[in-house]
Amino acid sequence: MVVQGKNIIGFSLSAASEEFVNSYDPREARTLEKFYMATKEEIEETLQKAAKAFEVYKQFPGSKKADFLEAIADEILVLDDELVQMAVKESGLPEARIIGERGRTVGQLMLFAQLLREGSWVDAIIETAQLAREPLPKPDIRKMLVPVGPVVVFAASNFPLAFSTAGGDTASALAAGNPVIIKAHMSHLGTNELVARAIAKAAQNTGMPDGVFSSLNGRGSSLGQQLVMHPVVKSVGFTGSFTGGMALYKAAAQREDPIPVFAEMGSVNPVILLPGKLKASAAETAKQYAGSITLGVGQFCTNPGLLLAIEGEELKSFLETLASEIQEVTPATMLNEGIWKSYQSGKVKVLEQIGVTLLGAGAEQEGNHLGSAAVAQVSGEDFLDNPNLHEEVFGPFSLVVKCTDKEQLLKVIRTIKGQLTSTIMAEPGELEDYQDIVRAASDVAGRLLFNGVPTGVEVCHAMQHGGPFPSSTDSRFTSVGTDAIKRFVRPLALQGFPEEMLPDEVKNSNPLGIWRKVNGELTRDAING
Repeated sequence: MVVQGKNIIGFSLSAASEEFVNSYDPREARTLEKFYMATKEEIEETLQKAAKAFEVYKQFPGSKKADFLEAIADEILVLDDELVQMAVKESGLPEARIIGERGRTVGQLMLFAQLLREGSWVDAIIETAQLAREPLPKPDIRKMLVPVGPVVVFAASNFPLAFSTAGGDTASALAAGNPVIIKAHMSHLGTNELVARAIAKAAQNTGMPDGVFSSLNGRGSSLGQQLVMHPVVKSVGFTGSFTGGMALYKAAAQREDPIPVFAEMGSVNPVILLPGKLKASAAETAKQYAGSITLGVGQFCTNPGLLLAIEGEELKSFLETLASEIQEVTPATMLNEGIWKSYQSGKVKVLEQIGVTLLGAGAEQEGNHLGSAAVAQVSGEDFLDNPNLHEEVFGPFSLVVKCTDKEQLLKVIRTIKGQLTSTIMAEPGELEDYQDIVRAASDVAGRLLFNGVPTGVEVCHAMQHGGPFPSSTDSRFTSVGTDAIKRFVRPLALQGFPEEMLPDEVKNSNPLGIWRKVNGELTRDAING
């Protein structure tokens, strides 16, 4: 498939503007293909198509939407090595990582298709009428989740496939019954076009309405603000920086009809290293975390950016091994120049703070956008006194906070803002004496791990990827796993409707055979009478 640099507006390609930007190869530091910026007219056409598509698409049964998602997965696989090499070229990520990410992307689509075919995700709740009830009759009320309308999805820089054009936000929004408009990320415009055209082809082949999916190119906040402020748009999915997420969140709140922005905005993901664990396996744990800190050049929102421990001989042994392991890590290309510069400045800022000392760092090498790993240390007292040390440094960097005792460790945890994850590294019998630590760690995180690393987010029904603010804008929801669909729906109660006018999900006969709560009890049975 030849990349054309155009906007995908439903089933059409468009390049009405003379303004363009080039995609970029961060490894070679060279520009690639031209991509044309969306004009105001193209943006309006896209949104009007999405509005019309919604009126049709929201009425499709789950099985038909599942066909669409499965077709998207098939078309992505058809792109084969062309897609892999484009993503490698634009991101600087290794081929194996991109192949794995493609598998995750396809797997997410298939998982949502399965969810739709089973159907119980709509949370159907039925209370049948009791007309003879005294003193007042009880009406028949039936509630289920329904789609909200067109969703704008902002592709993420650090996952060119799994959190981008056909990623979790798009898959969950389409599964819920909403058209999707992608704001392409400037770091992987070619990858975006290949996937976007694959989605458009899948839409045509499965009989979807024109406008059920579109993809637009545009500079940063300019296109984003236009999309978020448009009355057609009813929800937003975003993965990126705190600054970017909050700008969208505030803009959406200022609309005449405010809409939700589900923004995942990063995290320092504190890891609590308890003494018993370090005594039993200091070297092994240090090696495990050196790998997690530097995985993907540290460009994960679940990167372990804080390691919290109590001072002692066990910690000294851990730090020696950790420093040694970090020093052996070869610098690697970061996703783009902006991320690389931000990492460099963020790392320097932390190292310049009072009380912070460098433990170990990889060698600095000449090359384009190479990120060198580093770990530093600071006392618990200095950490508590300096909010600058609580912020994320996006890249292969972690800060060790050395606490004097359990009480100071607890105080440190309680000063940390909302996180995507917290991790407890401990011997099983050790937790009994640290229950307050475990509770404090769970209070600030959406996912609490025991004896693992936070990098690596399983796509499954039970996953929670979202935590208290500022890690995400709404801690009640996840951006990974099947529950992500609940971001893009709303509850609708139907009262007193005749059977023939009810959606299949809440009919007496239960033609879909889904699980429903009927008069307070979960059942798949039909309702008699």
